[in-house]
Parts: sequence; structure tokens; C-alpha cells
Amino acid sequence: MNIHDSYPLRDKAAFAGIGTSAFGNFPASDSYGLGCEALNMALDDAGLRPGDIDGLIVNRIPSYERFAEMMGINPQYCLLTETPGRFSGVSLSLAMQAVATGAAKTVALVYGNNGRSKRVNYGGGDSQWSAWGMTSPGASHAMMWQRHMHDYGTTHADLGWVAEAFRHHACLNPEAVMHGRPITREDHATARPICEPLKLLDYCLINDGAVAWIITSTERARDMRRPPVLISGYARQDNFTYGSAPPTDYWQGAFAKVQSEIYARAGIGRDELSGLGIYDNFSPTVLFSLEGMGFCPHGEGGNFVKDGTLRLGTGRLPTNTSGGHLSDSYMQGWGIIAECVRQLRGDCGARQIPNAEAMQYICGTNIALSAIFRRG
Repeated sequence: MNIHDSYPLRDKAAFAGIGTSAFGNFPASDSYGLGCEALNMALDDAGLRPGDIDGLIVNRIPSYERFAEMMGINPQYCLLTETPGRFSGVSLSLAMQAVATGAAKTVALVYGNNGRSKRVNYGGGDSQWSAWGMTSPGASHAMMWQRHMHDYGTTHADLGWVAEAFRHHACLNPEAVMHGRPITREDHATARPICEPLKLLDYCLINDGAVAWIITSTERARDMRRPPVLISGYARQDNFTYGSAPPTDYWQGAFAKVQSEIYARAGIGRDELSGLGIYDNFSPTVLFSLEGMGFCPHGEGGNFVKDGTLRLGTGRLPTNTSGGHLSDSYMQGWGIIAECVRQLRGDCGARQIPNAEAMQYICGTNIALSAIFRRG
């Protein structure tokens, strides 16, 4: 028997509720207020009340204590996770473990971000991202893509297939920030340069907003208002060798470990996936993730996405169907995971993947991770 056939967390925890606030510029609110809005929506989605929550994980909300007070929650398990976007997946794994061990029965996970109205800068000025003088994560990813083009012969035009597909999905999503604003690959090619070779349409959208999930056991979730979405598998590998500089292997080493675990743990293979949710802080990250997770050979990401592979209605792997970070809003992975849940519930209207059965979330960072979800 394969050791992963008895993976103890397979399908043991489930999403019972999700909620997302509007995304945009909301200077009259803050991360607490936006987070409360999203959590109230998630509670209503699940048919629960604040008193039913006995676990709380918050992200980019300064104090779990203050947030719990505002929501009227007195949990037996609470945690504030680190602010980088990789901690969306990390937070999910912690909730799974809490439910599996009995540390909490029903965990609310809440992300709140008012970075746009506060004019939070993700670059410029003194370097805060690297000891080597990089002043923004965008600069690091630009250098990675420059090297990828040198190593493999990929081009900036290859990224246009990613940006155009995700904008197409946003135009099908009435809640997306870029809804009603289609782009072409020519628009991508001629956009304003930001950090060579990346241009404006290769960058995520910084906005105010919040996302909430409610995680509980699969058994309890089956008794709640909405059909559960099961968490079938999760895998993670950290690699801080290049913690303060662009990784020269595009996280391939870390992804190799994640790839070796995730499909066996979930009992679901690549060919059984209905679609993907990929952390797209910048468009090259999508190609790094596809290559790292074995959807195509290393260096072949550009060829793989050509002709609309990631586009709903055209390709076999619809990806980031809400519009993702590039065209919906940069909610640091939280909104992408919520979209995976909505797809598996059949809630996505014009952007619905037909007969969606399984979705995979992939995050390429110094904490490389992936999760697979399936319809309950």
C-alpha cells in the first residue's frame, strides 16, 4: 500500500462557509471592519452564528483579540499569522490541523486588507525586501523572468496569454475590480513598463477588501446550510536559500517536493482536475508554478499557456476564474481559494467551470505549497 493511501487529513476537513467583501478603495473602513463584513457573510453562508465559532485565525488584521471582541467570539483557539500572501495556504493548513486534533471544532479564518486606502507601498525607497538592494517584490520577479527568458527562450509575449485569460474571467465576474474592462495581448505588450521586462498588466491589483472562510470537520459541514467542499490534500516545502534574493531555480526544488506529495495525499491526479487557482502576484509566477508542479517541463511554461490553455471555454485548465490577483483583486491567495470553493459548489454563474469536481491551489513563494479541494 502506498504510504499516502492512509494520509490522515484526506477529506477530513471542509469549507462550510465563505464570504468576501467588495474590493476597492474604502477609506471609511479598515481591516477590522472589512474583516467583520466578510466573516458575517461567511457565517450566513454556513448558517452559523458568531457563538458557533471556537477557533479564530486572522491575517493582516492587527489584533485577533480586538477582532474577536468586535465579532462577539470567545474562541478556545486563536492565532494571528504572518502578513505575506504565502500564509493564506499556511493558515488553511493550521485550521485543518486544529480541526483534526480537536483544538477547535469550527474555525473562522479572516483576511482583511486596507492597503489601498492607506497607500501602502510595495516598493521604492529603502530596501525592505532584500539585503541585495531590491526595493520591491516586483523587481525580484522581474529578474526571475529575465533569467527565465535567457535560460529557456521564453518571451514577454508568453505572459500575455496569462493576463488576457485572467482579464477575460474578470469580465465574467461582476464583483471583479476589472469587470467590464477587457484587454488583448496587444494591450499587454504595449502597457506601461514598470520593472524590465514586466509591464503594468503583469502586476497584481492592490485594493482594500476582506475574505473569510469557515473550516470544520466534513461530518459537521454536511449538516450546515451549503454543500461542503472537502480539503483532500495539502503539501508544503519551505526554501529560504534565496530568502533575500530571487531564487535561481524558480522554486523548482521546493515544488518538486510538493509535487511528490500533493496528488498522492489527495488521491486525485492532474488529469482529474477541473481547474486551477494559482497565486498570481505577478504573471511570471503562474508559469513558474505550472512548470514546478509538473503540468509541463521546466522552461516550457510559455508554450503550455499559448492558445488559451488557462482560459475558460477554450483551454483544458481554466485558471483563476474570478480574475485572480491580476484582474479581480490582490487578496493574497485568500480570494483565489474562495473562488475554488465557489467553483466546486457551482456558484460562479457565467464563469462556472462545467461539472467542476476538483480544484488545485498552487502558491509559488519561498514557502511553496499546494492544496486540492473536491466537491463533497
